[in-house]
Amino acid sequence: MSILYLTEADVARVVTMDLALETVSAAFRKLALDEAVNNPRQRCQTDHVMLHVLPAAAKSLGAIGFKAYTTSKTGTQFHVTLFDPKYGGITAILEADLLGQFRTGAASGVATKKLARTDASTVGVFGTGKQARTQLLAMCKVRTIKKAFVYGRDADRRQAFAAQMTQETGVAVVPVAKPEEAAKGLDIVVTATSSREPVLFGEWVSAGQHLNLIGSNFIGKMETDVEVFRRAQVVCVDSKEQAKLEAGDFVEPMKAGVFQWGDVFDFAPLFVGRYPGRESPQDVTVFKSLGLGIEDIALAVKIVEAAKKEGLGRELL
Repeated sequence: MSILYLTEADVARVVTMDLALETVSAAFRKLALDEAVNNPRQRCQTDHVMLHVLPAAAKSLGAIGFKAYTTSKTGTQFHVTLFDPKYGGITAILEADLLGQFRTGAASGVATKKLARTDASTVGVFGTGKQARTQLLAMCKVRTIKKAFVYGRDADRRQAFAAQMTQETGVAVVPVAKPEEAAKGLDIVVTATSSREPVLFGEWVSAGQHLNLIGSNFIGKMETDVEVFRRAQVVCVDSKEQAKLEAGDFVEPMKAGVFQWGDVFDFAPLFVGRYPGRESPQDVTVFKSLGLGIEDIALAVKIVEAAKKEGLGRELL
């Protein structure tokens, strides 16, 4: 059996936010119907490198495989490996940095489409990196966004990001010098940072907002303070099982008794209507994204299909 290898350049040729939104939506639906298996991220390390592995399977999506990536002082390297769901041989290996950016943006997009007010038209983004880009792309796909505001600590990066995203989305993206200007009075707020300390504070959160918290997937990192969760009526996660291992944003609010695990919803069943989600235009809703292997492999399958139609990639065997 031949193995198709796709580079980042190959993936970039075929991946779109529309494709990612459709695929991640299908993955959540399969999780809700117990037609998919998603195992929480596993980690191990040497004194120089940490390995992260996210395995998943969904027969009805034709997908079984894993994303693996390494982090070290020299950077991060991502790959997705797919297997034949019937016979088990490796069918494809994809370089997966861009893939991961799109699936993470799409997860927030699916959650925003479900939870944000239908008239939401303004967005605030904390962060100016690759993940912030796809978050904003997704927001502009699922709501009619009229204006976006972005905050990052580096003024030059803020300016460059705003200019790039204005061009990509056709929406006015405004760089702001104060972090509260990326939150106060806006309809949707996204945190996409690498911060270990809160960047979003509850005093900036107003009635009716939807919050996507995507930056932290380590128990010792947080992007929000306790007060954010005091103001929230709905808190959901892409995987409650994984959140118990990785959701650093939840640690302090739980210590303070603001909410407990019984108050947290898995997004997949909420997505298909088993839980109510937003019940009032005044509700504050929170989606905590950690990143799931099922999102990676489901999108990888679709990327491979599209790449084959375009004649992209190279055969390893």
